[in-house]
Amino acid sequence: MAAGAVLAPVALTVPAAHAATPQSTVTAQKKHKSWSQRHKAGLKAVDIARKQIGKWYRYGGAGPRTFDCSGLVQYSYRKAGIRLPRTAGQQHRHIKRHVRWQNLAVGDLVYFNYNNHTGIISKVKGHKIWMIHASHTGTQIKQVRIDNNSYYRSEFYGAARPY
Repeated sequence: MAAGAVLAPVALTVPAAHAATPQSTVTAQKKHKSWSQRHKAGLKAVDIARKQIGKWYRYGGAGPRTFDCSGLVQYSYRKAGIRLPRTAGQQHRHIKRHVRWQNLAVGDLVYFNYNNHTGIISKVKGHKIWMIHASHTGTQIKQVRIDNNSYYRSEFYGAARPY
């Protein structure tokens, strides 16, 4: 090629079998929802969990009349359109987005006592954090504060964001 020669642009063609179709584009967009779209599912799960406050704890309870801790989480998220495994440990291992204590948001799941207990973050106001959970036999589902100085902070094992 001579010095100073300019290359002409070349048109590339894609076989029809590999060309993007409107349907495949829509499918790809559905897989990658924005954080705000995903967060709506978390907020919906919290609303569902909030409606369960006052119902009784029962070991192995998965709703809708009684719940254990992981049954409440599974039920609330299933109603919000997200499927989770049955036990707290399985849920924590299943969810890929893990969250630090200082980054907790409404809808996150918190795990305590080596994955033996779970709850749903229901409110975050500054450094004040609340969760909804089914605690143990003889108690009702309730919302409790789990700040830095609480029993729950000392037993904190991890957190995950299922949305």
